[in-house]
Amino acid sequence: QVQLVESGGGLVQAGGSLSLSCAATGSIVRINAMGWYRQVPGKQRELVADITSGSSTNYAGSVKARFTISRDNAKNTVYLQMNSLKPEDTAVYYCNADAVSILLGRKDYWGPGTQVTVSS
Repeated sequence: QVQLVESGGGLVQAGGSLSLSCAATGSIVRINAMGWYRQVPGKQRELVADITSGSSTNYAGSVKARFTISRDNAKNTVYLQMNSLKPEDTAVYYCNADAVSILLGRKDYWGPGTQVTVSS
């Protein structure tokens, strides 16, 4: 079993910055890709950015050049640095990990979510 614990988020004015982090704990054999998704009420959850174990990254067009995803494989942690935030970035942000655990093998895991609110 793998647990994802997110931290960061909160309230910020437009143009400001926030950082999110997500640590994976548990009986981890290996973590493949990790990523951040976001969801607003009434809409589908959407990919913000993801990163492979080899640190190849992928971003949604709406956040490219403003957000940076990174990871520390030794700490099983993924980070999201969000700059030049806009009100439309307001959402619940979820951490995701494609991980292999001792008991369950390969599985997709989600964190509980953290609220990011950008005021205009």
